[in-house]
Amino acid sequence: MIHMFSHTATLFFLKWSFLATFFSFQVSNRAQNEINKTFEMHEVDLVQTLTDNVPGIDQDRLFTVIHEDAILGYAYIGEASSQTDTYDYLVVFDPSFGIKKAKVLVYREDYGSEIGSKRWLKQFLNKTPADRFVYRQNIAAISGATISVKSMTNAMNNLMISLASWQNNGTPNKA
Repeated sequence: MIHMFSHTATLFFLKWSFLATFFSFQVSNRAQNEINKTFEMHEVDLVQTLTDNVPGIDQDRLFTVIHEDAILGYAYIGEASSQTDTYDYLVVFDPSFGIKKAKVLVYREDYGSEIGSKRWLKQFLNKTPADRFVYRQNIAAISGATISVKSMTNAMNNLMISLASWQNNGTPNKA
């Protein structure tokens, strides 16, 4: 379902989009390309969804995906810990916050990169903020990537819990 913006809402988002260009997290070309591919568009606009940080969700990392004044969905660009470093990941949502895509954008270690495989990441698809992920129950283990698997599982749970809380009472909370 695609939601249409009113003229006032469009101006509000354009204002924040303009300001975000100067004051916020920069979306990588790789993330932008993955979002475009997910929505099967040549180019979509990304506008910060939140005007302030809220518990569990950094305002600079959650974006509303817009094309021609219609909300196509949302995108979250996160960072999680691996054994000795961090990795960047992308979660793309439909307008109801169902997961359309999960992708590891940058993995900075020699071991554990298997969590970036499409096969492993597909277990997050179509999940909603009401869903929870449990290592070795509904999230598969990967030999040699235990720390990264647990980290991604925790990061996804924290994000989904925050989104569920935000949807239910306007205040995201972290697990």
